[in-house]
Amino acid sequence: MAISIKNFSKGAYIYLENTEPSPRSFYIIERGQVELIREVLTIGVEQRKTLGKGDFFGVETAMTGHKRMESAITLLPTALIEVPHSQFRTLIAKSTPLAMKIIRSFSIKLREFDTAITNISAQQYNIEEDPTHLFDLGTEWYNSQRYEHAAYAFQKYLQYCPKGNNVSQAKMYLQKMNKPLVTPKVSKNEINRFYKKEQIIFCESEPGDELYIIKKGSVKISKLISGKETILAVLKQGDIFGEMALLDNRPRSATAIAAEDCELAAINRQNFDKLVVEQSVMAEKLITLLSERIWTAYRQLANLMIDDPLGKLLDMLLIQVEKEKVQIKPKASYNFGITGNDLLKMVGMDPVKDQYHLIEVSKKKYIDLDQATIRCRDLSELEKEVSIYRKRSSRKIKKQLV
Repeated sequence: MAISIKNFSKGAYIYLENTEPSPRSFYIIERGQVELIREVLTIGVEQRKTLGKGDFFGVETAMTGHKRMESAITLLPTALIEVPHSQFRTLIAKSTPLAMKIIRSFSIKLREFDTAITNISAQQYNIEEDPTHLFDLGTEWYNSQRYEHAAYAFQKYLQYCPKGNNVSQAKMYLQKMNKPLVTPKVSKNEINRFYKKEQIIFCESEPGDELYIIKKGSVKISKLISGKETILAVLKQGDIFGEMALLDNRPRSATAIAAEDCELAAINRQNFDKLVVEQSVMAEKLITLLSERIWTAYRQLANLMIDDPLGKLLDMLLIQVEKEKVQIKPKASYNFGITGNDLLKMVGMDPVKDQYHLIEVSKKKYIDLDQATIRCRDLSELEKEVSIYRKRSSRKIKKQLV
């Protein structure tokens, strides 16, 4: 399938939210206007955005094959350049500015999603990353006896806030733990980095200038909110993280910890633009990985809008299945590779206080739950039940808005 021009009359639907991307294409507006509409369950209100000439949309689902994240409708007679997934690499090789525009727009979108997830989880707003927060982060970890993590946060606080109000307290904590005042230096010239299980790669509010691609292992992305750890994502081999700090020059919005022994490839500002310009294959991979991150954040935000705790937990399990593009059919089984406590953290619940919700999950005939991992014995049953919970929550939200 080649790149082509598609003409649409006013009021035409280009595609609908939650439908398969068939064909797997994205669109660039040559003339006219398009409105993107996101359903109420995702953010609690219906979201609309108007696009004009030169704007693009549908990239995330075209690159990943996941269901559409919004509906697209024309506001005027419109001509669109339809770019099939198979032609994407050819296009960005000819137009590196387009690749950079997509990557930077993805960075903004990811930060918006992560901020929305944090806001809903914390039930508060206007949370800003600030290096002074590193002291609070270290204190929380110290109180929960996570001393290696606490030491890292205090060391970074001293590095970035040498005249901060809590310098003496940070030094005191480090002395109590018999830890040095500075973290070991990492050579920026070393592209390959190795991290042991539970080792911090970076923490929220810390300035950063590198993104990472996971070559081996897995990484947990989390945020500490009112003393409670909320897992934003568990990333695996081939995934990318840390791109927002590199692209928009702001402190880290979350913490990255090695979930197991990891080998990472670090990309910094000095070689990033050159990499995108000179290697269209790498640019395509980066955009695909960012597309997956955006889709995951979109689904996680929708998950937060489900008000029933059991429905929220089951939906989070379904997200993991959809992320891996596992075929959902009767009697199809899937081992999630996460513990019950991991699942609770992924939806912002307390692993100690909210154990009874896990008991409700274990009562499902198609779910096996033990201390090690969670396993589903019938993915079609999981999908059916999640659909019921999502519809109930959507109706409740719509009634509240009337």
